[in-house]
Amino acid sequence: MADELGLLRSANPVPADGAHYGDGPLDHHAERHLNRLLHDPHSGRGRRHSRLMWGLAATAVVVATSLTVLLSGPGSAPAVAAPRPLTVRAHSTPVPLKQLAELAEVTATDGDPELRKGTHVQSWSLSMSDHTAPVTLPEERVVRWNADDSHTELVVATDPRHPGRPVLTDEGGEPRTVEDGHVLSRQTYPPSWSDAPPVARPPHDAARLRAYLKEAVRTDSSLTTPELLDAVEELLDNWTLGARESAALARLLADVGGLRPVGQVTDRLGRTGQAYVYDAKGSRRMLVLDPATGAVLGLETTFTEDEPEYGVKTGDVMEYSAWMR
Repeated sequence: MADELGLLRSANPVPADGAHYGDGPLDHHAERHLNRLLHDPHSGRGRRHSRLMWGLAATAVVVATSLTVLLSGPGSAPAVAAPRPLTVRAHSTPVPLKQLAELAEVTATDGDPELRKGTHVQSWSLSMSDHTAPVTLPEERVVRWNADDSHTELVVATDPRHPGRPVLTDEGGEPRTVEDGHVLSRQTYPPSWSDAPPVARPPHDAARLRAYLKEAVRTDSSLTTPELLDAVEELLDNWTLGARESAALARLLADVGGLRPVGQVTDRLGRTGQAYVYDAKGSRRMLVLDPATGAVLGLETTFTEDEPEYGVKTGDVMEYSAWMR
């Protein structure tokens, strides 16, 4: 019981030197797309369907609530099923997006670090259905491209908030716990090339980046805030932005508006960031940016209304992605 209470109290977050397991493609993305179509009428429009290629068949038998449900496999230590939502530090000062964008532009003048094709992302995704209880699946994915335009994708089951503990997965369609770092998928793809966003190289000025992201989410009208957040996810699931691209994105986010600064947070990888919130019907999306460079650290979606038919409550985390270099 003491061990379980310790887990419950360790809401925030993993130490920066915690174990990280690299690589991966799989898809929390398909489930994420479906969740948004069901619960946020503003965010599903125009989402690029390439992320559905890696769909996870999610069948769940675990109750996931904002108080964190503990699961355990035979003879194993408990595995944490769901993260708590990120909390803003008390008395921290919200930084307006325009101010952060200005600082990022100054920081980006030397162009370091540079843009890199590929991604490294840790995610927590809530899988839901109307006949089983929801379950949160923690995964880490790394995509690396080679000089000949071939690339590798690796997905592992790991929750860096609790390194070394068993992790929940629905591998094979059956929910179970596996060892931390268990490989879920490892694939190598032959050379491929595209001149369409988000595969095409992103520009590093705000005006051209706006046009690039509009094409990524397939809209002819002005980018709305939820569409822009969707496009940011698409972009970061394909590219690791450099300093100039991060600064351009911060400027674009500031220009589009709709994101409310709320203060400082510590993300689930132990990093300090400034949080910006967009409230939609039934959900809240929190974007976390590096306060010095404007780089996107994470994006979290939480429920702001109960959804009894899916077994979720206000404050439950629908999904969270944390991007790394």
